This record gives sequence, structure tokens and C-alpha cells, in this order.
Amino acid sequence: MEALLRPRIMLSLTIILIPIFLFISGASSHQIRINNAERRIDLSTHIVKVFLTLKVENTGKTSASEILLAFPPTQVDHLAFLEALAATGKKKKKTYVSLAVKPTQLPDAPNETNYYTIVLANPLNTGETATLEILYILTHSLEPFPVEISQSESQLVYYRDSALILSPYHIKQQTTFIKIPSNKVESFTRVEPTDRAGNELKYGPYEDRPPYSYSPLLVHFENNNPFSVVEELVREVEISHWGNLQITEQYKLAHAGARHKGIFSRVDYQSKPTFSGVSSFKHLLARLPPRVHSVYYRDEIGNISTSHLRADSWKISELEIEPRYPLFGGWRATFVIGYGLPLEDFLFESSDGRRYLNFTFGCPLVETVVDKLTIKVSCVAGRSKRPFCCCSFSCRATSRDQVFLP
Repeated sequence: MEALLRPRIMLSLTIILIPIFLFISGASSHQIRINNAERRIDLSTHIVKVFLTLKVENTGKTSASEILLAFPPTQVDHLAFLEALAATGKKKKKTYVSLAVKPTQLPDAPNETNYYTIVLANPLNTGETATLEILYILTHSLEPFPVEISQSESQLVYYRDSALILSPYHIKQQTTFIKIPSNKVESFTRVEPTDRAGNELKYGPYEDRPPYSYSPLLVHFENNNPFSVVEELVREVEISHWGNLQITEQYKLAHAGARHKGIFSRVDYQSKPTFSGVSSFKHLLARLPPRVHSVYYRDEIGNISTSHLRADSWKISELEIEPRYPLFGGWRATFVIGYGLPLEDFLFESSDGRRYLNFTFGCPLVETVVDKLTIKVSCVAGRSKRPFCCCSFSCRATSRDQVFLP
């Protein structure tokens, strides 16, 4: 069985299609007001992480059960993960409740705005307030400029967004913080009040902004962190009735940053590591499950010895690998990682007699984007190898799911 999925969010591997309707009960822009919004955008790596805290109030006459999130089309196309939590209490005594999030279509959306609906755990009655903490992750959202650099140059990138938070609701007060990897900023858009302190930009606070307010901003800054992108990953999971789970992962890896121009000097690269090839990378970290064994790392030429495994019997194991050659912008590498795991840690039996495999679908490489991921699961009983499931889909983040065995 093979299915092609393109998940917008990685809370589930199934896209839920919501029909168009004229009005979402409890989510009218005239009924909900955002008293305070704080957004923190982390640009430390090539994966953009956005933390959004909303303090919402129901100012209507009926209870509200849903809150709308709005995204411009340029961000929705790169949205890899979206999670919402309801927070109660203060500081160390805070408790969190996970909330369901689903894509939503609204008629006459201004400027092709896209929406997601947060379903509240308890209806918000008239006059009541709630605090929502939202995390979303964007991939392929940093644009290298210049698009080509030499071995001795640092990598500069653009980040585009809005100083004002796009929302279908009136926002009483809002502030945006942008964290960049270093103090080296070429330029940034000023939307007063705008402040800069070290490697952080502050936009706001802005008062009483109407729904769908938008103010474009552009930040041009240095980012030499690895732009590691797995263009294609094929993960083969082989279940043996002899008590072993064998994993084989075939990678097609690329450096998605500014393309390398000119010649490559190995002498400069090794003798001047702080100045030569600062935007390249040669190390990758893979977080593997505990009790891993029989680990190998090779490419088309053969075994690659530049790897180090830190295994823990009960916690996660870490495999540090180094490709056969350093990767500069536009360069690619292919390799295979394989390892074994105790089957008893992942194969379980339900009360109705069915067996199921609980194993992550995601990529173990840290701070790495996966554009296309294929999962192949097969059973080995005796001398026969019987494939029973193959899942193929495009994604931009890790995920978990269960595979049921017949």
C-alpha cells in the first residue's frame, strides 16, 4: 500500500479537509478580542521557530468554542508544524492542555489569507479570558542573498514577515521579538517603535490594531548555521520474528544555503577554519532510540569511519557523523545509516489480539528539513520476507504514528 500525503501540519499524518461555511460559531471577529499578543521569532538556524502567546477575551453575548489563526499564503506554503496549548496558572505553577488544531476555509478571505482553527477545551463564556501558547515552524523561509558566495565569505540571508501580527481579531496590544544568530545585521525594516539590542530586534508595542493589519518587514542578517536539507529519505523498517527491528535509512542530503562559487581550497579550509568555509558544515547529529546496536554508516564508496556513537541503555542514543567531504552551498551527499533495535521495545499486542508497531516516522537528524520521506515496512518470518506496508509522503518535520500489523 502506498499513499502520497502532503501534510500542512505534523500533528497528524492525515490532512483534514474542512468544507467552506459562512460562519464559525464562537469565532466571530466581533466576538473575540486579543488583549495582548507576544510573538517571538527564532532565526538562529535555517528552521524558523515562532512562539506566539495570545491573551484572548470573549466580548460577545454568546460563548466561544474556537479561535482562528491567520497566516499569509507565503507562510502557509512553508508551514511544517503547528501546535496550540491552553495555559493556566502563573510561572512555575502553569499547567498546559493540548488543543486540537485543524485547517479551515473561509469565504472572501482578504489577500488569500489562510486559517487554522484552535478548538478550546472548554467554551469561553462572555467576559472570560484565556491564554493560548502557540508554536509553529516554517521551513525554506530564509533566502540567501547574495545567492552565491566564495569560500571565504559569510552567508547572508533575508527573512520576510510582518511587524504586525496577522489576525482576524482586533489586537489591543502586541509586541514582536526577532532573535538572530549574531550581532551582524546588514539592514532591517523599521516600523516605529523599533529597537535593537545585540542579536534581538523588538517591534512594538503597537496599540489598538484593527483586524488584518499588516506591515511588511525585511531583515538581512548573517546566518552561517548548517542549511541541511534531506531532499529524499527512504526509511526501511524490517520486522524479524527472531526479535530484531532492523532500520536502514538512505539519505540524499544537500546544503540549501548560498551556492559556493569559485574553487575549493582544502589547505585554506583546514588551516583557517574560522575564516574559510564558515557557512559549510561537516558534522551531523542523529538522535537514535535507546538500546541501539549494530550501527553502520556508509556511502557508495564504502564504510565511512568518521562517526561516533554515544549509546545509552535507557535514554536516547546519539550518532555523530561526518560526510566524506564538507558540504558547501549547493553541494550534495548520499549515504546510508543502518542500525538494529530490540523488537520488544516497539512491537505490542492489543487486548483484541492484534499486534502493532509503534515507531517514529520522522528523521533522526537534528535541525534538518526533510522534503520527501518514504517509509517501507516489511516482515521477515523464517526465510521469507513479506512486505505489508509502504507509505510515501512529502513532509518538512518529524512525526509519530502507529503501523498496525495484520
